[in-house]
Amino acid sequence: MLINGKPENGRIILAHGAGAGMNSEFMQTIAEKLARQNFEVVRFEFPYMQLISETGKRRPPDRMPKLLAAFDEVIAQFDDGVPLYLAGKSMGGRVASMLFEHSPAIGCFVFGYPFHPAAKPDRLRIEHLLEIEKPMHIFQGTRDRMGSLSDVTQYNLPQSVSLHWLNDGDHDLKPRKVSGFSREDHLNHIVSFIKDWVR
Repeated sequence: MLINGKPENGRIILAHGAGAGMNSEFMQTIAEKLARQNFEVVRFEFPYMQLISETGKRRPPDRMPKLLAAFDEVIAQFDDGVPLYLAGKSMGGRVASMLFEHSPAIGCFVFGYPFHPAAKPDRLRIEHLLEIEKPMHIFQGTRDRMGSLSDVTQYNLPQSVSLHWLNDGDHDLKPRKVSGFSREDHLNHIVSFIKDWVR
């Protein structure tokens, strides 16, 4: 997706989460907002999601090695000098973060990182994050059931991994009405930050 014809700010490969594919509302909205800021946004579907799209039957995500290989195949398609960034929603962001350090990407953006499975805060998914040296930005809702503010502040992540907290956001970055914020507010904030950081 590219709205103005030229990726002046770079190319973002954007991976979907476990339960919804590349055409979900969240994926379409964030991709369109980034494209309006002169990013080329490349979306794709992992193999299991392609089967869901073809058959209409639900199935669990592929194992991590297959997810990593699929994402890596997309990365390998681009070698034209356009600045590259990896990004993903939830599971897709986790996969992006696992490839990031040894990829040609110069930045990584994750929208709702699944620090642990819901209701299982002892099963952490942060070991590889401790080894990341390139700049990674995680945009996380403060009440995310897979990594809330109170949980994540205990993890002692490296300085290269920056956390950006979204007030009252859940795992889909959606706040409650009583908070005075909307998901539109949060997504606009994210895109504005990414644009400014890249420049």
